[in-house]
Amino acid sequence: MAFQQSDYHISVMSRDELQIAVDWANTEGWNPGLDDAASFYAADPQGFLIGRLDNRPIATISAVKYGDSFGFVGLYIVEKSHRQKGYGIQIWNRALEYLKGRNVGLDGVVAQQENYKKSGFKLAHRNIRFAGLSRKSSPVSANMVSLSSLDFGDLCGYDRQFFPERRECFLKAWINQPDCHALGIVENGKLSGYGVIRACRTGYKIGPLNAEDKDLAIELFNALTSRVPPGSALYLDTPEPNARAIDVARLNGMEPSFETARMYTGSFPDIALDKVFGITTFELG
Repeated sequence: MAFQQSDYHISVMSRDELQIAVDWANTEGWNPGLDDAASFYAADPQGFLIGRLDNRPIATISAVKYGDSFGFVGLYIVEKSHRQKGYGIQIWNRALEYLKGRNVGLDGVVAQQENYKKSGFKLAHRNIRFAGLSRKSSPVSANMVSLSSLDFGDLCGYDRQFFPERRECFLKAWINQPDCHALGIVENGKLSGYGVIRACRTGYKIGPLNAEDKDLAIELFNALTSRVPPGSALYLDTPEPNARAIDVARLNGMEPSFETARMYTGSFPDIALDKVFGITTFELG
């Protein structure tokens, strides 16, 4: 592959430029949330790169740092007319350099698995996106509360078992974004599950959906979907190893529509995947 030597520059995105990446993600068919850019940027303002050719954006990538040990790559997009010209690998390498020394994860399209392996990524598991329609609302448990009413430190502590590092800045923005509903289940004074549903370019996505067991996950699913109009398009991204998550999707009439490969450069994180019924987002983990 011959790298082009034109006036190509890679820089950290501004908050406004991040919207370019999110818009391109929509063009790729990834159906981002209406307000994703603000929450993404809150996670790590230095973790979003843009490549410009003759001062025109042609490539994007996110490389977000979490805590001291983990990073996540997403939004890796090169404008179609500039693919296979070396611009993508340059911004890719810059992203990995930013995350050097960390275990790095990504949710990549299956067709790119072999390319990611060349950069040291190993397949951990598949993720399956289920699609369906919201149904008529059902009774909501009295234990269901708004996440904003809970102690944020308790939420962060609970979330830690589902993610390789703490992610306070992202989480605060995520549960308070416009066009979303964020709910938790409290049992005996303790959080036993929580979930978020947000408006997307098409329909609504549920993510995360984390709970101590399948019954609680179903309660959360029902409570979240009761907040959107019946007949709305719904999406739930499930980790394939959690068969109970797939059961929740199928019980609600959802069918597989897309899949990704969760991969890591280091050891697979010790997280409670059996309690992850819906992944937060393919872009940021």
